[in-house]
Formats: sequence, structure tokens, C-alpha cells
Amino acid sequence: MDVLVIGAGVIGLTTAVSLARAGLSVLVRTAEPPRLTTSAVAGAMAGGPVFAEPVEAARRWQRIGLEEFAKLAGDARTGVRIAMGRLVSRMGEGIPPWAERLPGFRPCTPEESAGFPVAFWISSPLVSMPPYLAYLVDLLAEEGGRIEVRPVAGLDEAAAEAPVVVNCSGLGARQLAADPEVRPVRGQHVVVENPGLHDFFYEGGAETEWTGYMPHRDRVVLGGTATADDWRKTPDPQQTEDILRRCAEIEPRLGTARVLAVEVGLRPSRPVIRVEEEAVAGARVIHNYGHGSVGVSMSWGCAAEVTEMVLSGGRPRATGAPSAW
Repeated sequence: MDVLVIGAGVIGLTTAVSLARAGLSVLVRTAEPPRLTTSAVAGAMAGGPVFAEPVEAARRWQRIGLEEFAKLAGDARTGVRIAMGRLVSRMGEGIPPWAERLPGFRPCTPEESAGFPVAFWISSPLVSMPPYLAYLVDLLAEEGGRIEVRPVAGLDEAAAEAPVVVNCSGLGARQLAADPEVRPVRGQHVVVENPGLHDFFYEGGAETEWTGYMPHRDRVVLGGTATADDWRKTPDPQQTEDILRRCAEIEPRLGTARVLAVEVGLRPSRPVIRVEEEAVAGARVIHNYGHGSVGVSMSWGCAAEVTEMVLSGGRPRATGAPSAW
């Protein structure tokens, strides 16, 4: 084995695929199978504005991802499609300058704005996560990589198995890497039958709850919530009612759609996404975690960065400090 990857969410699987494509022998060890990870319950919109830190690196990582997702959208197995949708916000009074640079941008008409002072259309990849994760698992197998559902107790243990370890453990990095900056941000979604929707809707700038829906063929993922330092994985019935009410106010057809599931995930939040290397017990350990709510968007770019580091022995570009945004 050349590389041991810890974690089988979207970050771990994508990184493993990238490394295997580079000709390396890769094993993924994970505490949970991919279908039970936080990634499996993501929305997930891969485009839109980038505010994650480090901002310049994150923008580069997203550009790489957008190119990859555009290719994947041509394959029905992936669960990826390019969709139009509205980004809205209650913050501000006019469309921000950066919005005009987004693919497919055009301002919403008053009828399309749903009463939001900031509202515009963009084009973005939408990723249906259950089939997408299954696709990544198959892709990794095709490239010769393996997955073992066997938790890693510590980085020393991982370092004894391979000369290079890539830590994609998400929230698990709080213990595995002894990193107190990693914090859970609990999110709850309601999944309903698709009443015929194709376009998405997402409210940005809200802190703890917002209105959004992401159609994926026969289902729609409705959101959402974000509560920091909340470890609860059981659904909150009041949040379910609130999500359904908010979404039905924007799209009445969602008010009568049959509820298929209520899902909860703990996003691995960190002030700065960590992509950097350290030495542990004689092995190279490359960290790739802390993506919060933008893991899908950052996945291919961060995987490319890690692969470059593994092959060259080098370090990533300067990451900088968190912004005040």
C-alpha cells in the first residue's frame, strides 16, 4: 500500500480516486460506510459564491471541481446534473458585484424574487449524493483502490500501515488530529417526492435557518438549519415543520408533496479548511478536512492538491488567515 486514506465521505473518496488515478496503491479505512456518512445527506449545490477560508485556495479548488462536475453531468450514473436556480438573501439591498461573474447569472424579476431584496439566477451543478457516493465507490474499485470499514484509533496506528496517510476524517479529526478548531454544525433536511420541480432555490446569508430546495429527479431535498456545537443526530419535529412551511411558502407544490425522509448531518466546520502536511511516527500525514458545508464543492480541488503533495513531496500554497466575513 502506498497511501492510507482515513474517511469515506465525499472528501475521502474523491481523494482516494485521485490518488489511485495517479498510479498509487490506495486503501480507505472508515468508521462508517459511505452511505452513512454526513456527505450522504448533503443537498448538494457545487457552484455559487465561495467564502470559505482560505479564500484564494478555495476558489481554485472550486474551479477544479466545476470542471470535473461538468464532465460528470454527462453520465447518468453519477447523480450530477447542471441546473438553473435562484440565489436569494434578506441581507443587503442590491445584487453584489461578484454575483454577475457567476455562470448563468441574470437578475430575478419582481415575481421571481419571492419577496427577497436580493435575488438572481445562476447555473450550478446539483449532486444527488446517494448515487454520487456509490459512483465514487465503483470508480475507486475500477482504479484498484479498496475500502475497509475499520475505524482508525490514532494517526500512529495509520502511520504503521503506510508511508503516506491522508486524513479525511471530517469531524473525526477533532479527536484523531487533536484539533479543537473542528466543530460540529448540525444540519437537518426534509426529503420529499418531487412534484415536478427542476430549478433549485437557496437563501444565502442566514445564520441558523434558511429556505432552500434542491430537486434530484424523483426527490427534493428541503432545508435547512445550521446549529453550531450541536451533536444531536435525531430529527427535530419542530424543525421539520418549519422547513416544510418555509419551502411551501416559496413553492406551494412542496406543501403537499409526500415526505420520504428527515435527515440530520453534522458538518465538520473549521475556521480554515486544513490542507497541510506533518510527520507522524515516520510517515507523511497530509490533512484534508474542515470543509463544513462546502465539502462537495471543494472535493475535487482538494483531492488534486493532496495528490500533487503526495507525488512531489511538496506543501500546498499559502493558506492565509480567516477573513472577517
